[in-house]
Amino acid sequence: MRGLTEANLKKLAGSRSFDRGRGYVDAVSGVEVGDGWVTASVHGTERYEVELALDAPGGLSGECDCPYGMEGNFCKHLVALGLTVLAQRESLPRQRKAARDRAQDLDAWLSALSQPELLALLREEIDENRQLRRRLELRAASARGDLAGVRARIRDLIDIGPFAQYGYVEYADARAYADQAGQAVSAIGALTGSGRAIDAITLAREAMRLLAEAVESVDDSDGWLGQIGADLADAHLDACRAARPAPEELAHWLVGHVLGDLDDGLTDIDPLDYENVLGEEGMGVLRKLAAEAWRGNRRGWAEKYLMERLAKAGGDVDAVIAVHAADLAPNGHTHLVIARELDTAGRPAEALSWAERGIREVEDLATVDTALVDHLCERYAQVARLADAVALRRDHFGARLSLLTYQQLRAAARAAECWPAEREAALALLRADAAGPRRGGWYAGPVLVDVLLDDKDTDAAWQAATDAGADDRQWLALTDQARADRPADALGVYLRLAEPLLKQTGNAVYERLVGLLLSIRDCHRRLGTEDEFGVYVATLRTTQKRKRNLMSLMDEHGL
Repeated sequence: MRGLTEANLKKLAGSRSFDRGRGYVDAVSGVEVGDGWVTASVHGTERYEVELALDAPGGLSGECDCPYGMEGNFCKHLVALGLTVLAQRESLPRQRKAARDRAQDLDAWLSALSQPELLALLREEIDENRQLRRRLELRAASARGDLAGVRARIRDLIDIGPFAQYGYVEYADARAYADQAGQAVSAIGALTGSGRAIDAITLAREAMRLLAEAVESVDDSDGWLGQIGADLADAHLDACRAARPAPEELAHWLVGHVLGDLDDGLTDIDPLDYENVLGEEGMGVLRKLAAEAWRGNRRGWAEKYLMERLAKAGGDVDAVIAVHAADLAPNGHTHLVIARELDTAGRPAEALSWAERGIREVEDLATVDTALVDHLCERYAQVARLADAVALRRDHFGARLSLLTYQQLRAAARAAECWPAEREAALALLRADAAGPRRGGWYAGPVLVDVLLDDKDTDAAWQAATDAGADDRQWLALTDQARADRPADALGVYLRLAEPLLKQTGNAVYERLVGLLLSIRDCHRRLGTEDEFGVYVATLRTTQKRKRNLMSLMDEHGL
């Protein structure tokens, strides 16, 4: 109980979830206090069940079935329950003692019952609790060695029928269906634990197939069935570790599963997890089957993934490269992947060659994966090939005229101490493009203005904006730069930008307008025409007086 403090709740949840949890305290209901735990319902988007463990070995912890909580996070609903418990901390020791007493009384009562009385009690519960009945039926079938009975129960558990309307399980019923289907995992685990791991393997595979079929008819927006699929994969692996099935058969099944023979989208099985079960013989079969599948479909995603995983696990870099090289992306991305693999393997010369090949083989440099250009320029810099880095940046800029490619060219050229010449050529290219016909509705005029602004070449940027045109964002940035030297020109732009804002409402608009008014005032001060500004503001206050928030904001800034 000492671990339950506001400070610990905030530490576990983080400031944002803690602050949001405060707003959910009134949504907490049905608080039940046990000896070392507290449970409740919290009504948020849905009703969520939450539980705090007060005396867990690692300190305060909790679970919530909201989507965020299911990912292992200490959510706002847990914060709300924690704050609720803290509000009644005075009575908590008494409530915990009462819970212990109740548990002891129940245990004593059950212990005093005779076998017939216990059976009668259990039968009564079975009649009223369908979930309990199904769990016990599974245990009974397992104990009898009735594989057909266990299989039938598992099929019933995964059947969507009891939850489906018109053949589909809606979101509101998905959680209840998932809770039922999850019992199949427990049954399979029980088989393994009772020494029947071979049967568990068979039933785990059947359950995977049934679940994959069912998920098409379930609104699994919260991912409940995905978790069950993961649990089934774990149950299958545990059963294989216990039973040690025939390596060749297991290898065939694993490859078939990964390549989608089972049409499965839930149980993400990694064949490498089975390496100890397969042994050397089974891994050899696995590699052989994976290679055959890949050779039959070199562009198949699953085939490539499996081959790459096995090749990496075996340390076979050349095999990894062969997988990627069989399906090269036209934008050079695959070349970059190969180059990085070779770099990691300590083969920098080959890595550089693949990166350069990627640039050569891209048909249009405007479509290249920019990460490949960045990677190659970094490598050129590392080996003091600065001229090559400049040439690549120059070509990329020419293909993709943008502020970013200009900035990258500038950085490379400055490192190579050749920026003045490169800048002159780059600006000439932009000016020629801006003066020419528009290409598909696009031309380089706005880019020319942006790069000149970025270079702080205010006079050239102003001329480019006047000749080629500029948008309001660019004119504002330009006038902010030019205001000290060209106050009259800047004043005209500010007044033009302010005019449409006078016809709009909203606090964001008012903030922009006041910012422009401050700049207009500065221009008038530089021009010595403060009286003219006073008249402008007085007129504005008269025409805009109904906008109280604007008037208040102007007052704050002395306007």
